[in-house]
Amino acid sequence: MIDLKGTSLSKQEQAWLQEPIVGGVILFSRNFLDLEQLRYLVNEIHDIRDPALLVAVDQEGGRVQRFREPFTVLPPMASLGRFYDKDASQALEVSHLFGWMMASELRAIGVDISFAPVVDIDRGLAKVIGDRALHREAEVVSKLALRIAAGMQRAGMCVVAKHFPSHAGVVVDSHEQLPIDHRPLDGLSDDLAPYQHLIKAGIEGVMLGHVQFPEVDALPASCSSYWIKEHLKTQMGFGGVVISDDIAMAGAAGSGSFGQRAEAVLNAGSDVVLLCNSPEKISGVIDYLVDYKGDCEIMASLRGRDCSSWSALRASDFWREADKRISILKNE
Repeated sequence: MIDLKGTSLSKQEQAWLQEPIVGGVILFSRNFLDLEQLRYLVNEIHDIRDPALLVAVDQEGGRVQRFREPFTVLPPMASLGRFYDKDASQALEVSHLFGWMMASELRAIGVDISFAPVVDIDRGLAKVIGDRALHREAEVVSKLALRIAAGMQRAGMCVVAKHFPSHAGVVVDSHEQLPIDHRPLDGLSDDLAPYQHLIKAGIEGVMLGHVQFPEVDALPASCSSYWIKEHLKTQMGFGGVVISDDIAMAGAAGSGSFGQRAEAVLNAGSDVVLLCNSPEKISGVIDYLVDYKGDCEIMASLRGRDCSSWSALRASDFWREADKRISILKNE
């Protein structure tokens, strides 16, 4: 899955998207001017191939919301946790509406998935997570994440929880260097609990973080067949799509060249590799993986389902009620 430079497809990008090894596009703020431009771009990407390529974005809310106005500007997910501490019942209801709002607006302009929710526990360590975390307690994270996920699925969007197994126990940002979490496996039970609940509830995707757990495996989780094949897929029973975080991040650099990084992630058991903000590397990775026999069609399971138009969505009573209820979070 690759990204784009601007608000329309260049000829080079069109050529990349024709390559069988490329299965989708992740969009960023630089790709968004207004609704009509975004809708046209998404349709253009979908029309390049049949079956259609997947279109994704990070639209968590707070500081990680790539598309803002006229999209509903969502508060950070930590606001749901703070609200839960005041009124658990209402917070669970609003979490469902939060997930539905995020997903329904994206689906209304054709975007297939938002990589969400973040289920890293708030341990007060990782600034890159910060207020993206729902709560400090695993049980609360699980409850809120389950309601967000249900709201997303109600809107016709699949759920991709992140960053497995955890980015919560480290200070270092994996964008800048490889974080190392020295906790043993039995010390990670709280971090893994939200995934166990979400997998049982039928989420469709999990994103792997570039974090090393040397007491468990010598390799970073994103390149670890133990974490992906044995723990996530076998022990936890996850049968959905496994996605690596961006291999351009410094946390993935230990595997070598960009092609070698992609190969390492895929060989470890991931189904999808993200490559972002490094357009000069895309052709090389495509060439490196020319003989790769993986099935890009596994991404088809993450495609969005039918949805309302933007105008019909915004005119609906349910959208108005969701907007009103979510606005409560602005005070949290």
